Amino acid sequence: MRSVAYLLFSLFLILSVSYSCYNSNSNETESTKYRNHSAEVSYVGKEICKGCHPDIYASFSETGMGQSWGLATRAKSASDFKKTTVVFDSIKNLYYHPQWMGDTLQVLEFRLEGKDTIYQRKENIKYIVGSGQHTNSHIYETNGFLFQAPLTFYTQSKQWNLPPGFEGGNNSRFGRAIELECMNCHNAISSFDIQSQNRYNMVQLGLNCENCHGPGSLHVQEKQQGKIVDIKKEIDYTIVNPAKLPWSLQIDVCQRCHLQGNAILHPGKTFTDFIPGMKLSSVVDVYMPHFEGDDSKFIMASHAERLQKSKCFLNSNTLNENNSKGLTLTCITCHNPHISVKVTGKEVFNKACKNCHQENSCSAPALELKKEYNNCVKCHMPQNGTSDIPHVMVHDHYIRKPLASPLLAAVQQFAGIKCINNKSPTAASQAEGYLNYYEKFNSSYTVCLDSALFYLPQCKERNDLWVHYYYLRQDYSNLVIYGNKLNFNTMNDAWTTYRVAEGFIKQNDYVLAEKWINRTVALKPKQLNFLLKQGNVKYNLNKTEEAKQIFETIINFNSKYAEAWSSLGLLICNRGEGDIKKAMEYYNKALALDPDLESALINSLDIFNVTGNKSDFLKYLRRLYKLSPQHQKLVPMYKQFNIH
Repeated sequence: MRSVAYLLFSLFLILSVSYSCYNSNSNETESTKYRNHSAEVSYVGKEICKGCHPDIYASFSETGMGQSWGLATRAKSASDFKKTTVVFDSIKNLYYHPQWMGDTLQVLEFRLEGKDTIYQRKENIKYIVGSGQHTNSHIYETNGFLFQAPLTFYTQSKQWNLPPGFEGGNNSRFGRAIELECMNCHNAISSFDIQSQNRYNMVQLGLNCENCHGPGSLHVQEKQQGKIVDIKKEIDYTIVNPAKLPWSLQIDVCQRCHLQGNAILHPGKTFTDFIPGMKLSSVVDVYMPHFEGDDSKFIMASHAERLQKSKCFLNSNTLNENNSKGLTLTCITCHNPHISVKVTGKEVFNKACKNCHQENSCSAPALELKKEYNNCVKCHMPQNGTSDIPHVMVHDHYIRKPLASPLLAAVQQFAGIKCINNKSPTAASQAEGYLNYYEKFNSSYTVCLDSALFYLPQCKERNDLWVHYYYLRQDYSNLVIYGNKLNFNTMNDAWTTYRVAEGFIKQNDYVLAEKWINRTVALKPKQLNFLLKQGNVKYNLNKTEEAKQIFETIINFNSKYAEAWSSLGLLICNRGEGDIKKAMEYYNKALALDPDLESALINSLDIFNVTGNKSDFLKYLRRLYKLSPQHQKLVPMYKQFNIH
């Protein structure tokens, strides 16, 4: 998960934001003077800021950032419910329908066989993500665990459809976890349970002042004590005013979230460690895919990257770096973060251009200029579709002359990844960037693994990266070799210990797998996927009582975790008492949550076979064939019963 720009806490601080090209004579070392960077300074929340800055609070609350996250109410929703809407995922053979039940928004998932509904699941939506300018996405909650629902409303095209990333057979249904990286840019600082993947003790409602100004308790404390700073003469270092920062630190405030990409945290850092006024590269390196050929494609939240490709930006900031007297183009040259773009007239943006360019300097024909009402933005920052979010149009922040004959998209070729916010990333950061891009964004680019391998030999003592590399290569022999080089007692990265455990599992060494998965769960005892793996390892070691307790722990945390119900059913079925009836009850619970859960379907086959229920046996076998026609263990059954 990216935050952006909102404002502040001084009782008397009046933030002056420049809308023209900012003239910066500041030295970046001044960033170290900000006293709210101290670990003792805490976040206070925007309601405290409101007491002294009611006007800014009111206007910011109407911005896209202020509306970034809210409770799922009719007032918050920008969606169209006037006509019946059903979204069909033809690959998963699942239908989705949004509906209000009183004041509760629900997402209904169902499957048809002919005209009969053979499966359905409803989830109540607790939160809506997005201001509604482009989209509304929907979040459901169970016991503090947050997940994205498989239905998004695209405002510009006024249509319901699958969320970004759920298309093309990648529909994760109700299983996409809202992790800290997601939350950190879509919402204010929320209370995250660090023992989990996606559990929150408290959730804020929208980005707020401190996302851009840093924690405010010291600022509030000093103003209440009457310690007032004349900000016309000096900087108040109890709070960060982005407009006073050198351009490179100023743009870091914005590109923490408006440089959405492949984020690689530095060792020991988390996504909440960045505070405005810091160098973003001190916490995280952000990589973007680089393509040769067509340069018209961009991801939706890549404003900072696109801006920094612009000649306007390069010329102004190169000059400024060299002599500290040049005009600097930054985000707030054009944007007032306290005012919604919906109410910012185009003349404001055009004026920003004209502050640096002569009124008559445009080379476009006079008739064309008149036709477009001298609108610089329309020609030089045209709206375009994005490569990652379907059904939306956003302004391309790569400011340039309109291309006379843009290259065809077909010539675009992947040329690697580039770190946008750090000119000198370490070899380890680059290796991890390629591994992460392959794993999370595009596993079809196997060249990423080759690129990672180029940097890995330069990464001294980073055996965890070698573990990750061999995990993705599915080379489990080498994976455990590098796993054994790790210092088990000091290894604090749960994903690394999990991968080592998986390596031993693939080699059927459950004794050593147990050692590593126990370490994993000790590090993240509320990460349910890790708990499930631990339970399955215990089961394979015949530690059935321990396994049972683990599966029950998962269900107590999240009763909608289908895989845990299936595993618990298998354990009960195969224990000494062999409670087939109870096992089948658990399999049915799992399938009520996930009708395509392979483990529950296969486990059910055994019970149907034992009880002589041939009808259901064949029905489930046909379902499995549709899901996995080449399943190694099932192919003989398919042939035996002529399933095709």
